[in-house]
Order: sequence, then C-alpha cells, then structure tokens
Amino acid sequence: MRGPHNIWRLIRTGATFERTGAMDVVLQAVEAPARLRFAARLLGWPFKWLGLRGDPALPPLTRALTALGPAYIKFGQILSTRPDIVGQDLADQLKYLQDKLPPFSIEEARAMIAAELGAPVEALFSSFSEPVAAASIAQVHNARVIETDQEVAVKVLRPGIERAFRRDIDAFYFAARAIEYLIPFSRRLRPVDVIAHFEGVVLGELDLRLEASAASEFAENTKEDQGFQVPVPIWRLSGRSVMTLGWAEGISMADNAALDAAGHDRVALGARVLSLFLSHALRDGLFHGDMHQGNLKVAANGDIIAYDFGIMGRIDEYTRRVYAEILYGFIRRDYRRVAEVHFEAGYVPADRDIDEFARALRAVGEPIFGIEASRVSMARLLSFLFEVTERFGMETRTELIHLQRTMVVVEGVARSLDPHINIWQVAKPVVEGYISRNLGPVALLRDLAQTARVLARFGPRLPHLVEAALIAQADAPPPMKPPRTRRRLAQLGLAIVLFALGVWVGNLM
Repeated sequence: MRGPHNIWRLIRTGATFERTGAMDVVLQAVEAPARLRFAARLLGWPFKWLGLRGDPALPPLTRALTALGPAYIKFGQILSTRPDIVGQDLADQLKYLQDKLPPFSIEEARAMIAAELGAPVEALFSSFSEPVAAASIAQVHNARVIETDQEVAVKVLRPGIERAFRRDIDAFYFAARAIEYLIPFSRRLRPVDVIAHFEGVVLGELDLRLEASAASEFAENTKEDQGFQVPVPIWRLSGRSVMTLGWAEGISMADNAALDAAGHDRVALGARVLSLFLSHALRDGLFHGDMHQGNLKVAANGDIIAYDFGIMGRIDEYTRRVYAEILYGFIRRDYRRVAEVHFEAGYVPADRDIDEFARALRAVGEPIFGIEASRVSMARLLSFLFEVTERFGMETRTELIHLQRTMVVVEGVARSLDPHINIWQVAKPVVEGYISRNLGPVALLRDLAQTARVLARFGPRLPHLVEAALIAQADAPPPMKPPRTRRRLAQLGLAIVLFALGVWVGNLM
C-alpha cells in the first residue's frame, strides 16, 4: 500500500546511509551545497541508530546499498559506470554490485530448479557448479546438459526477490508523490511516471520466461553483427524462475588489466560497444537495457559477449527517427534543427521561443566538441541540461527514460575502456547510416506504401469509424472535474505527518 507508512522506509534509508558512513561519501561526490548537506544530515542523523548495519568489510556506499536491497543495488550499478560523475574511486567500489554480491545457497538453487522444471537437477544436468556470479536479481551456475553434453549457464532468481522489489518500489512511489506535492515545479519531471516506468522494467526482469524471449529475439537481430555474441536460450530448461543459456567464456569488461594482458585493444572495444548500442537502438528498436561491465565480457577472439537480458529497451520507429535527428543535429552542430525536432515532437511546449531554445542547446553542445572526453565534466553537463529543460518547460518523456539511462551507462563503459573516446566521432557513421536509410526519399516512399497497406486493410470500415467518431464527439457531455475532496484530504494528511516529523526532529536537536 502506497501510504504514509512508507515514511519508515525512507527514514531507514537515510539512517542506513548515516550509520554506514555513506551519507558523507555521497554528499562529497555530488559536491552538494551547504543547504542540502544540512537538510540531509538533519533528516538522517537523529535516526542513525535505526539504520541497517550492512557488511563492515565493504566500502560505505556499497555497504549501504547492499543492506537496503535490490532496488538500491540497481541504482548503484548505474553509478558504477560513471566515474566522471561520482569519481573513479567510488565507481571502482560500486563495481562490486555488478556481479560479486553474496550468493544464496546451492541447495536453495537446486530446490528452485526442481520445482520449476519438474525434475531434480541430477536428472537434467551431468554437472552443476557453485554460483559463478551473483547480482541483485539472480545468480548463475555453470552446468552441462545430460542429453547433449552442452555446457550451459543456469540463471536462478533470488528467493523472495519479487517481494523485496515491491517493498522498495512502494517506498519510491510515496517519495515521488511527496516530492510532487511539496515541490510543485518538479511535476514537469513526472517523478511518479518515472517510478512507474522503473516498476514495469523491474517486474518484467523478475520473469525469466520474458528474459529468455528477449534473448532469443536479440540473438536473431544481431546474428550478423561483427564482433558481437549473444548466448541462445534453451527453452525446455527454462521457466519463470530458471533460465538456461548456452555458455560463453570471456574476460569481464570491468577488468582492464586482464584485457590488456590478453592483448585486446581497449580503444577498439570502447568504440565498438558504443556503436553496437546505437545500431541496436536505431536499426532494430530493441537494445540491451542494462549494458554495464558486469553484463559484458570479451571472448578470446575479441568478440563482445552480452549477458543478462532481463532489462531490454524498445523504441518505436517514430521515436527512433526523432532520436537520430537530435543526435545528427548535435553531430553537425546544427542546433536550430535540433530545436525544431524538439518542437515537432512535442518535447517542448509550442509557446516557447525556438530561437532561444536553439541558443541554449548550443551552450550545451559547443563546449564538448574538440575536447577530449577525459576533460569533459559530465556532472556539470547534466546539471546544465537540467537547467535548460526547466527553463523551457520540457516534461520527462517516459518513452525515452530507458534509452537515455542506457546511453549514460554505455558511455560510461566506453570511457572505462578508453578515457579519451570521442562519443560524437564514434556515433557519427552509425547515425548518418540510419539517417540515409530512413529519412530520405526512399524512406518516404516506404512510409507511403506502408500507410497504403494499413488503409487497404481497414478501407471497408473507415467510413463507419469516421462517422462514429464524429457522432461521439458531437454528443459528448462537457468534461466534469474529478472529485478533489479525497485528494485534498490525502495531501493534508501527508502535510500533517511531515510537519509532525519535522517538529520531532527539531525537538531532538
């Protein structure tokens, strides 16, 4: 239930950050202003004794996130790919969250496999190892199929993981609604919609049948991509909580020393991982949505191997074209065209000044051209982008949240391999190729032909559909305002609870 009881969860989050020492680490990493530091410590310090202890052997932030649960771990995984935002030392600490979390027992894993597949492990696999990797959602075992002698990876969900995620998401919803109520200007960022999107993505990740389906489709789409491998699922050995894939051996993309020792070209790998992501997003509309180093390995022949397909992103053809035009405009430094695309797509309200918006975009784009990536402060760039979106009233586009988040992660992976990578140079041939195929005269003819096919299918029904729509519009009663009493009472109750909490904290101080 998404109610004020979630205050307890949020208080315990702050208390855990205080108890583990993570609060100071985070505030320093983001260079928080004095006012924010004071507010954070005010809300966290009095409840420090309520915080979770975590594993004292881990660094403070990693310790806090692992203690708080899977949703927090997922956020830490994202930060682990962004040393330019949180610093190299903190990013290295957070890499622990990618695939080195404590595993659950092999006995529990065997029991879950037997229950899911209807047969004991010994009847399905000739060998079954201890966990070889453990992350926030599941862990992986190496095994060999009895019937075919094929070496495979068996992925098993963590026991009770769905309940744990729902508890965290419940608290996130409460926090988002509180933010919308207490900070009205935040509504344009649609925090509740963002959490709803996150919820849909995560709950989809908790059904391994859907992950197997995504892996199968992704493998089919990318089978012709040079230097890229996707393990294929084995359907008869997969279910809701268990998934079996072909085994693929490689070096973790997080281990630069091992990659160098094996003779792999990290500069080429960094460029390839970025160009592959853009190709998958623009060409197929289906991309790996969780491309951190823990889900990527490098085979002996130099191929990039992708794992963990629980989070996949999809974008429709129209959104792909908008995204490509925005990227292409930045690459060509045509900020006027970038601004026009934003207005055409409805990303910026029509009553805003397009020339002013183009000038603001130029202020974002120009400083990063001709500068080595290692000298670009992504934290400052993101901060300025936020100011621009606030100034021009842009709302959060939920259909682009996943794409934007993954782009940030992939760029972080590429930078970890090649700190001097120029993302615009790498992106240019991919985006130009998509533009030439999908925004020229040939693409226009293809769109017209597709439209004609749709009209042909619905041709006999079109007159009736148009007539019904016109009648419905003419007969529709005037819109009524929804009842607001319950919402106002809820807001009042929330305000009273938060006020009482503030008074209590003040008395403690």
